[in-house]
Amino acid sequence: MGVPFNPLTEESMTKRKLVIIDDNVDQRFVLKGLLTDIGCEVIGEGKSGLDAVELMQKLSPDAVLMDVKLPGMDGIEATMAINKLKPTPVILLTARKDEETIKRAVEAGVMAYLVKPIREEELLPTIELAISVFKEFQLVSKQNLELKEKIEARKIIEKAKGLLMEKEGLSEMDAFSRIQKLSMDKRRSMKEIAEILIAALEGGR
Repeated sequence: MGVPFNPLTEESMTKRKLVIIDDNVDQRFVLKGLLTDIGCEVIGEGKSGLDAVELMQKLSPDAVLMDVKLPGMDGIEATMAINKLKPTPVILLTARKDEETIKRAVEAGVMAYLVKPIREEELLPTIELAISVFKEFQLVSKQNLELKEKIEARKIIEKAKGLLMEKEGLSEMDAFSRIQKLSMDKRRSMKEIAEILIAALEGGR
């Protein structure tokens, strides 16, 4: 008999460190109480989008809970700024669901949202979902970047190989072996060696 699935893993049972951004001091107080009751720690509070960006320069929370309507820079604009400065899961707090707000939130990189009035039983699952989706998104982004870099490196190596074959009359295997040996001897990547060879061989034209 299998073990029943539990979304609240051992990792998620650790005390989550959170930042709250809401221009309503009473709502911040209530939300902080709810978060404390479910075992989270509020490590920072602010009342504007600018506060959120400034707090992120000093703190490293697991997630940010931020109201959508804030003075000056709104919650969605602040999310965009945070994701450029220090990517962090953002949970948007909104009084009502409307398609335009949700569309803007998704485009800005918001990981989840909660509709006010916030219920305690929704908090932890939403926080954990936002953190989980964020980690998955970061992993996929990293893998895509690595794949792009590998493809780019392969193109450069192929170009250097072609030039060695053309300029020095080497076979494809010998040209590749030359790049590989130089890479090992110089302790530099094959891409770097290929770039040096391309510069040298094309410069000799």
